[in-house]
Amino acid sequence: MTNFRSRPRMHTIRYLLGACLLWLGATSVVAAEYHNPLVPQRADPWVLRWDGYYYFIATVPEYDRIELRRSTTINGLASAPADVIWSKHASGPMSRNIWAPELHRIDGAWYIYFAAGEAGDPFHLRMYVLRNTADNPLDGQWEELGRIATPLDTFSLDATTFFHNGKQYLLWAQSDAGGTYNSALLMAEMKPPTQIRKPVVMLSKPELDWETIGFKVNEGPAVLERNGRIFVTYSASATDSHYAMGLLWADADADLMDPKTWHKSPKPVFYTNPAVERFGPGHNSFTLAEDGVTDLMVYHARDYRDIEGNPLRDPNRATRVRVLHWDKNGMPDFRQGEGD
Repeated sequence: MTNFRSRPRMHTIRYLLGACLLWLGATSVVAAEYHNPLVPQRADPWVLRWDGYYYFIATVPEYDRIELRRSTTINGLASAPADVIWSKHASGPMSRNIWAPELHRIDGAWYIYFAAGEAGDPFHLRMYVLRNTADNPLDGQWEELGRIATPLDTFSLDATTFFHNGKQYLLWAQSDAGGTYNSALLMAEMKPPTQIRKPVVMLSKPELDWETIGFKVNEGPAVLERNGRIFVTYSASATDSHYAMGLLWADADADLMDPKTWHKSPKPVFYTNPAVERFGPGHNSFTLAEDGVTDLMVYHARDYRDIEGNPLRDPNRATRVRVLHWDKNGMPDFRQGEGD
């Protein structure tokens, strides 16, 4: 589906690169700017900084393929060639709704985690894995490693993975057997990168008013370790202007598999702001700026509120990037009132 309602515009983020190192009180001052929208019509953006390059992967509006592009700069991703590295099957598993791919580098190989449905049942979404052993993920062959099995065979998507204290974790969104909500955030240890280990624990479910508008959703988790804590952002509610981001956190030395160690913000931390033409922001990832110090948040949003028909068929969720600030207590400051 093609829709060009999105008004042509170019916002510019001007900021001082170099994070304020809270424990030292030091500030690196390097002038730079980023342009928004970074990539039009790309939702669920994931940017990985690796070995001198930024790699960009996201959901395409046709939901039919996985593209990958790379650049030596964030701004360069906007014009970098988008190589199609995998396409949906004609039928059966992985044949519809190819959603939310993420690229990870694990043990010398490249892995892509993504969700996909079936031609006969597009919302029979499950999580799958691709692997490439080439040094450059734009080269070599992508091998299908199959589905990530979970104890409960229900709607599941938005898998992300992270390492902490020598352990690899998978964090994803999944519905319950009774259908009381659309998705909650679950986590388990992994070994190898294609399998989870029991137990599976729930970190968050949609229970707050702002998480249950249109649909009861917790999805799109992204992980960042800073200032002695593990932070998890996630998205909630329907994918229209009600879409918003929440925050979980735990102490870095805590048992991450114990749900009681996790804290949850009672209010959204990043959400629609009509004054800056930001509607339904969410499903973010984190990366570092070119200085290797400043934290960036990459996310999608629309620049208008009104949507014709199903929001999932409106292609104009655009990838944006902004600096992630930190407050004096070491907590992320999303600067809700500021533009891109």
